[in-house]
Amino acid sequence: MPPSTNPLARQYIGFGVVNVSFAHVLNEPGLEGISQGHLRRGTVVRIIERRQIINRGLAELWVLAEGNYQENTNISRGWLQETSLEIYNSERRANTASRRMIQ
Repeated sequence: MPPSTNPLARQYIGFGVVNVSFAHVLNEPGLEGISQGHLRRGTVVRIIERRQIINRGLAELWVLAEGNYQENTNISRGWLQETSLEIYNSERRANTASRRMIQ
């Protein structure tokens, strides 16, 4: 399992594309976080931190994402389960994947 990322290591660590119908954005990592809204399939986000948490004895990966979300302008930053994203090392690749997902 990849290690957690120090948020001060770089400005961002990659780009994610939401790969589920709706992904809940939370104010903190873990299912105890408060929902700030949701993002739809194909939304591209910039990933700025990755964190592993333990939930009921199992490891879960969460990412702190930011972006200007068209469908939810009140959300600019929040936590998503990593399993709800496909992660890319460039914004160009993420945008290409997004276009394929929403066709």
